[in-house]
Amino acid sequence: MADKKENTSPNQQDAKTETPSSGSYLLETSTEQTHKVNILEKLFGAGNKLITLPSNPDIQISDETRRLLALFSDGTYLVSKEHRFDGLVYNFEKTIKRRKLPINPPNYVSQNEISAIYAYAERGIGLTDIEGENLDQMQMQIDFINIVSRASVQKVSDVHIVVADSTLVMFRINGMMVRQMEYNKEWGEAFVRAAFASADISDSNYAQNEFQGAQKLGETPLRGSNGRLMLPHNVLAIRLQFNPIAFGSQYLVMRLLYADDNPDGSSDLRALGFGEREENLFYRLRAVPVGLNIIAGPTGSGKSTTLQRNMIKLLQEKNYEINLLTVEDPPEYPIPGARQMPVTNANTEEEKEGEFTKALNAALRSDPDVMMVGEIRSLSAAELTFKGALSGHGVWTTLHANSAPAIITRLRDMGVQPYMLADPELMKGLISQRLFRRLCPHCRVSVKQRMQDPSFERLKTALGDFGIENTYVRGPGCKACGYKGFNGRLSVPEIILPDAMFLQLMISGDTKRAIDYWVSELDGRPLRDAALERMLKGYIDLDEVERWCGLLDQRPVY
Repeated sequence: MADKKENTSPNQQDAKTETPSSGSYLLETSTEQTHKVNILEKLFGAGNKLITLPSNPDIQISDETRRLLALFSDGTYLVSKEHRFDGLVYNFEKTIKRRKLPINPPNYVSQNEISAIYAYAERGIGLTDIEGENLDQMQMQIDFINIVSRASVQKVSDVHIVVADSTLVMFRINGMMVRQMEYNKEWGEAFVRAAFASADISDSNYAQNEFQGAQKLGETPLRGSNGRLMLPHNVLAIRLQFNPIAFGSQYLVMRLLYADDNPDGSSDLRALGFGEREENLFYRLRAVPVGLNIIAGPTGSGKSTTLQRNMIKLLQEKNYEINLLTVEDPPEYPIPGARQMPVTNANTEEEKEGEFTKALNAALRSDPDVMMVGEIRSLSAAELTFKGALSGHGVWTTLHANSAPAIITRLRDMGVQPYMLADPELMKGLISQRLFRRLCPHCRVSVKQRMQDPSFERLKTALGDFGIENTYVRGPGCKACGYKGFNGRLSVPEIILPDAMFLQLMISGDTKRAIDYWVSELDGRPLRDAALERMLKGYIDLDEVERWCGLLDQRPVY
């Protein structure tokens, strides 16, 4: 890398006199449309090609490097002026020179202009198609799609954009927050506005100091042009949550909802991590024609995916001869054979509750055999859900609760009548689950390599020599797992098929006796035991078990 005192490579020094004082190559050469046409003709004319496109197998660079620069076949070289001294730029220049490819002194442009050039090359969307005042907004929408594309490759569940003195972009990968990129504050504010503008369902106007939700489906219209941007093929939709924050300006969280990697096997519970025991219990619950089944867990625990797989499996088992209606806010995953009813035209929480209640009432009047309610969020939704189960339908839904037994406590606190909670003919299935990071089987290492760690002693105390011999921990990483040590996540559930005694104990508040009764009399297996089984099979590591279930030398607390 060049000496920090010089701050430029020779090529960059030579380019200073050739670059407009503004540092702009495309936007400030001229504001006239004819000049924009001339610039595009110069860049892409006479067979000139953008050789740093992802589709070019001869030049393989990372998306992060591609964001900072663009190289054409005639040697025209554009670099983001904000990152002219970035190590990625220097490394790229060295690689190109080593391969003896033509490269001219750089012209410094904005990141937005580089994004627009790639958009033109990849999708036929050019600066000539766009009204000048809308160019910046369009380019930020391209940035929005680029970040979603980068996240989708890594199967990121959530993208966090935190705008303060600078803008921090973080990905939640396998349940863990990972810092990815940092930009200036102005870029972040423009990005958040562009994300809001790209949404298909949102408030009419973006309000920076208010809490707002939105949803992105399908393709993104480019404001001020005839072009459209598409979400990556494996991303069905994006849920957007806009939040004001203290000591900053904006905070955007984007939840990415993915299509199934294998649509033909989309009813396969084993692919989610469930074992033979859990698969059999789910089969028994699907076989019951009436009653209520509830899947619980915190945000991001895989509830919706498990619910979708069960509904697809249910339809297949019934030869698609039943009427399955869903009420969702919003629909997250397609369920072939079901009639999925979205809750729309609602901006505030009060309006959403009213629309949700209206949709549930409509579903009950639409001759259902089985109903799926996306989530119980309020007492009115809970009452209508119970009404569906009481009127002779099978009902499946989700709920935010800490554990399977806590589903009863949560519903009681919401105001559901105790006599309904105590009815085993109504309460059929209580399920809770968590997502554990799956160990890479190629690079995992024995826990014996951590004999000096306190967790080793806790494992020895809890499970003895058998536990030590059969427990693995995260390894150094390898090519198979992308050098992460983990390879995806798996669902670990606890499932209760309650009887009258269990329900009565829970309603009376005697949780400990209820748990003991479930384990001893109903052959129950709490989440901790299910996780330990998978740990001893080498699927998950010691740290994951303690992260979700507490320290191994402590008694579980319910």
